[in-house]
Amino acid sequence: MLDFSNASFSPETIGIMKAALDTAVASLPGPVSSAHIQAIAETILRTAKEGERDPMILQRMALMELQISTRC
Repeated sequence: MLDFSNASFSPETIGIMKAALDTAVASLPGPVSSAHIQAIAETILRTAKEGERDPMILQRMALMELQISTRC
């Protein structure tokens, strides 16, 4: 997993990230691997660390990156 030890998020932001993660994972066909969940979580963490707070955008970014990474 990428290093997010310097990241700090408010409880509200953590709730937004959790909602984005849950929605993104639920949208995938099962079974969903732990590697996919980790990749989605890393994208959400990185994108939120850059300042994004819209859960739909966090979800969309994570799913787009997952789609790109599974094609390579």
